[in-house]
Amino acid sequence: METEEIQLAPPPRGTRGARTKRVRGIIFLKDVAALGLTAFGGPQAHMAMMLRLLVDKRRYLTAAELLELTALCQILPGPTSTQTITAIGYRLGGPNLAYLTVLVWMLPAVALMTLAGLTISYLDKDQVAHLVQYIQPIAVGFVAYSAYKISEKVIHTKTSVALMVAASMLAYRFQLPSVLPLLLIAGGVITTFRYRKMPVLEKKQPLNIEWANFALWLAVLVGAAILGHYTRSDQRMLPVRLFENFYRNGSLVFGGGQVLAPLLYAEFVEFKHYLTTQEFLSGLGLVQAMPGPNFSFASYIGALAMRQVGGGIGSQILGAVVAAAGIFMPGTLLIFFLIRFWDQLKQYRVVKASLEGINAVSAGLVCAATFLLYHPLPDTPVNLALVAATFLVLLWDKFPSYVIVLAGLAAGIIF
Repeated sequence: METEEIQLAPPPRGTRGARTKRVRGIIFLKDVAALGLTAFGGPQAHMAMMLRLLVDKRRYLTAAELLELTALCQILPGPTSTQTITAIGYRLGGPNLAYLTVLVWMLPAVALMTLAGLTISYLDKDQVAHLVQYIQPIAVGFVAYSAYKISEKVIHTKTSVALMVAASMLAYRFQLPSVLPLLLIAGGVITTFRYRKMPVLEKKQPLNIEWANFALWLAVLVGAAILGHYTRSDQRMLPVRLFENFYRNGSLVFGGGQVLAPLLYAEFVEFKHYLTTQEFLSGLGLVQAMPGPNFSFASYIGALAMRQVGGGIGSQILGAVVAAAGIFMPGTLLIFFLIRFWDQLKQYRVVKASLEGINAVSAGLVCAATFLLYHPLPDTPVNLALVAATFLVLLWDKFPSYVIVLAGLAAGIIF
């Protein structure tokens, strides 16, 4: 009896393409996880590691495309490196892969900073003060270094110098949450009038804007503000207000984690007293030793803010999760909105001109933060020396930032 040979038909091309795309997405997420666990040193170091792994090794995109995406994210408020890696995920696999990308990228840092908030909450205050006694001036040194590096990169004209000085003085004088975003907006408006100095492109592509993600961002911003207003007297609704606070800050912060620090200090320490200056500086120092985005600092503040509600560890973890969601969501929604028409938008001179003022004001805010954060510390030779030494070591660029912070922690344990 003869048997008939059966040949299986190859899968359709669309199936093979979908499978290849899925496998590539999984490999990409593994690479993102590797970066999330090892990318120390802030946005500049993050970009260098992305260039090495995502461009040179994996070839997900070219170096020129990575730099272009970075420029796009610098226009938007929010964490630059987070938005950049999210945009890469969006280009490779659309919205679903982009959402997974931002979760995988932020999870290690958020988990570690949440743990730090819980640990500080349940330690004796004297023990904590002794442990982080050297971390606090080291954190001020990091802020001073950030002010120097940002100023070096963005201050190139007399107008930007004037805006930086004015912004630093006003931020130092008026320590209110509403003042700092207004300064950023005002700086952008002022330099917009200098657009004629920007080069003119001969041919422009017409803008084709899809408004869905922008509408969602705005709806959440307005809805959270309304809920926060009507629940301000109910202590049980503090998680709602925390989400609104961090969502608002995440929607208005240009310049990354360095600029975020003075905003959070003004709102949660000076204005609302959710945590002390010492606790704030301890967390700010610790986040420098963490991999991934500096915006994970929000989860630390959220965990500490929920102490007044009660409910123990579960309540504090809820505060950390809500804070992380609030701080990362605006930048994610806005990058989804803008990446669709970035090629057309970057042709306009007004957009390029406004960045000069926004960046100059951002530099001024970080300069003001250096002095605001140092004032509460004891004015001792040791603290002054630690601030100066941290600045010089970072300027020397021979040691990664986490080594400096770990050395400070070790000194607090030993001495």
